[in-house]
Amino acid sequence: MSIFKNKKSFEELPTHIAIIMDGNGRWAKKRSLPRTAGHAAGSKNFKEIARYANKIGLKYLTVYAFSTENWKRPKDEVDNIMNILRDYLKDAKNFKDENIRVKFIGDIDALDEDIRLLIDDAEKESENATGLKLNIALNYGGRDEIVHAVKKIVESGIPADMINEDTIGNNLYTAGMPDPDFIIRPSGEYRLSNYLIWQSAYAEYWFSDILWPDFRPKHLDMAIEDYLKRNRRYGGI
Repeated sequence: MSIFKNKKSFEELPTHIAIIMDGNGRWAKKRSLPRTAGHAAGSKNFKEIARYANKIGLKYLTVYAFSTENWKRPKDEVDNIMNILRDYLKDAKNFKDENIRVKFIGDIDALDEDIRLLIDDAEKESENATGLKLNIALNYGGRDEIVHAVKKIVESGIPADMINEDTIGNNLYTAGMPDPDFIIRPSGEYRLSNYLIWQSAYAEYWFSDILWPDFRPKHLDMAIEDYLKRNRRYGGI
């Protein structure tokens, strides 16, 4: 049972949670399984957490699915991740039925054409959903995103003395969205790994040793419960 049913009101939820879905490979290794099994388990768990986030009334959820650095992994592992992505996209209509709006952020143009077409279909199919706004960071890197934003600003011809933080923010992949209030990273790692580095300037963090395929709704509850105890001062007193 969710903590929010009896203890917390939905209004107290952070507006935007971002998750680094980490630990799939280690999860598989612990079970003497191939890394591909870990990615399959992680993908299944992502769907469960996304649906739960929608159920409890979260407005925005952004998940780190594949980074610009992940191309360095063995080709067969990358190919497997892309095939899992294809399967998810073909099944994305289920998120539409659950009133979840899906958006992909990152350098989508670098992906195979069939994946780009599936992404376009998934976004269009869910564009009228009014529940959870689910952002999937795919071929995403925080530094790459800032470079991409700067190039857009230069190409638009905005004079240097007219550029401010809003100008940058309005040209990021997340333009029009609130910055994440809370970033969760399971798996025992304690770093941001080039994820939402502009947007996370004032985010709160929650780390745990739980590997992503083992991360359950009860763990999301625990993380949010911890978040609600914190005092966010944004540089003030």
